[in-house]
Formats: sequence, structure tokens, C-alpha cells
Amino acid sequence: MIFLRFLHTIDVSASGLTAQRLRMDTIASNLANAETTRVESGTGPYRRQVVVFEARNARKAGNSFEAILQGEFQSPGCGVRVKEIKQVSEEESPFRKVYDPSHPDADEEGYVSYPNVNIVEEMVNMISATRAYEANAKVIEATKSMAMRALDIGR
Repeated sequence: MIFLRFLHTIDVSASGLTAQRLRMDTIASNLANAETTRVESGTGPYRRQVVVFEARNARKAGNSFEAILQGEFQSPGCGVRVKEIKQVSEEESPFRKVYDPSHPDADEEGYVSYPNVNIVEEMVNMISATRAYEANAKVIEATKSMAMRALDIGR
């Protein structure tokens, strides 16, 4: 039974590693397209994308502190999964307008719409995702170390 708890802990942290890696890939895509004024479909500039997480396998019944104490979840700490990768709308974060009438993507007034990607915000998000990834990796290392110590005690 104890061994299953170790495996469950590793599984929860592994779900965090996977989710944070996808988040870092999405941020890298945003940074790479920060100056893209036209996407393949021709619908305008690149739109910033964000990863939305949700709890994995959590039962909907009872999300109160008392319910958690009484063990009404299927499993304590089920991990995380990616719910969706959504495009940030222009209402949430407008495109950056730059006056450049010679640009091929300029509108009739001479303004070019650039993506709604803020480089500083993306770098902060990248640091946050990296730290979360490192924290999950440390949990896996610590769990592995505890399992090895438990096996040594049993000898």
C-alpha cells in the first residue's frame, strides 16, 4: 500500500511536468511569433495563446475542506491536465498598432497590426513555468529517495 502511494505521488508530479512543458512550448511559440503580422490562413496577425489547466480526475461532489478531510475525493491530489490552449481575443488583449504605410500588411490608414504578445509578460510566464517544472522534478526526486530509504529500512 505504501508503495502505491509513492507511485501515486510520482504520477501527480509527472502530470505537472507534462502540463508545464506544454505551457513552455506555447510560450515559446508566442515569443517566436511576436512580430508575425499574417498567419497562414490570412486572417490577420498571430494571436497569443495561453494554456488552461484543470484538476485531473477530481470528483465534482464536495469540494469543501470537510469533504477533503473525510476523503470524499476519488484520490487525494489527482494531478493536473491541460483543459485547452486558447487564443487570447483582441478584446482581452488588443493588437499593437504601428504606423508603417509601406508595410504589405498595412491597412488603409497605414497602420500595421502586430500580435497581442507582450515579450516581458511572456518571459515572466516562462520563468514561472520553469520554476513549476523544477518543483515537480524535485518532488519526483524526493519521492524516489524516500522510497529507497523505506526499502533500506525493510532490509
